[in-house]
Amino acid sequence: MARRIMHIDLDAFFVSVEQVENPQLKGKPVVVGGRPQGRGVVASASYEARTFGLRAGMPLTTASRLCPQAIFIQGSFPKYRDASQRFMAILADFSPYLEPMGLDEAYLDATGFESIHGSTHQMAAKIKQRIKDELGLTASVGIAGGKIVAKVASELSKPDGLLEVAAGEERSFLAPLPVARLPGIGKKTEQKLNSLSINTIGKLSTMSLSALKSHFGASGEVLHRFANGIDDREVKPPAAAKSTSRETTFGKDTRDRSLLKSTLRYLGERVGADLRQRGKRARCITLKLRYADFTTITRRHTLAQTTDSDQTIFDTGLGLLNKALSEERQAVRLIGIGVSELVEAGKQLDMLDTSARRQEQLNKAIDRIRKKYGFTAIQTGRTLKLKDIFPEDGEGYTLQTPSLSR
Repeated sequence: MARRIMHIDLDAFFVSVEQVENPQLKGKPVVVGGRPQGRGVVASASYEARTFGLRAGMPLTTASRLCPQAIFIQGSFPKYRDASQRFMAILADFSPYLEPMGLDEAYLDATGFESIHGSTHQMAAKIKQRIKDELGLTASVGIAGGKIVAKVASELSKPDGLLEVAAGEERSFLAPLPVARLPGIGKKTEQKLNSLSINTIGKLSTMSLSALKSHFGASGEVLHRFANGIDDREVKPPAAAKSTSRETTFGKDTRDRSLLKSTLRYLGERVGADLRQRGKRARCITLKLRYADFTTITRRHTLAQTTDSDQTIFDTGLGLLNKALSEERQAVRLIGIGVSELVEAGKQLDMLDTSARRQEQLNKAIDRIRKKYGFTAIQTGRTLKLKDIFPEDGEGYTLQTPSLSR
């Protein structure tokens, strides 16, 4: 039985979610990512905005200059996360072999399940219709014998399209396309291929394997396989996360240590809440700083015992912050804190360590309050300073992140 792999991708996801909530935004140039005068980047742009050259990852100031009439929206990660969960639940109804690739796209192995729906094409059409009926969103779907061609097909079918590549036709389907259409080929690789007179995937597919390896090393073999439409990678469920982190970019570079510490405390509390919700503890704490000249540093500390305590995460991060600030006089542009080396939260607390037991009970009580009334319903004195700096919603402070991932 020939493999049938789907790549399902929601169109202009963040913007589309906003348009479902506010239909007056439909048909207009809309940008999700933040204020146009802010330091963020475009997380998502409507197709109307893309006609002006706007794209994901573009600085908001550039987007505003190219399309001053665009409607700029801060965005809400919890809103997009909820829509994503509903999207993935729909896909899981069609096949248990599901591999999410972020919030708005996933691979689905339809092999053997297509007969239930008549054909793979009809199965994909039903998926698209359910997404539209239940979420109000449109999706583009590519179908092929492997992941790489399915993804290219879904991209070519955007927006709201459905494109199936018949078994055995993968190579001829890819051949006329520009090399940049092949996932994994970035600007530098494209430039190098163009310098070798390779500007289409077809030309890339005929390049000898030895020549590709000489120019690109081990990745040359991958390029050769993909260009020929060969991709036998399985659709696999995501592995458990090995770390969690939060970060934010300040509206203006700052040397205000009080602000840095307050922000670090808030970010640490979000990380601690993530850990406890997932039933994990961490051994390694990492501080991330980006300075005014865009130099980025990370500093790590490994704990003697694992933790899920907000206080321990903050205290450790604060120690790293104080040391970093003593070594560098520049203003700070971005701050973040993360944890790694996660283990299951099955550690038995030392019965003689009353402070640890009190901290655990306190964290549980705070988690219950925040779950019911919102994250900022209960705060430490240190994080109250942020009320005048960051906007709030029901989920907490709205922080600037490059991808709206938090």
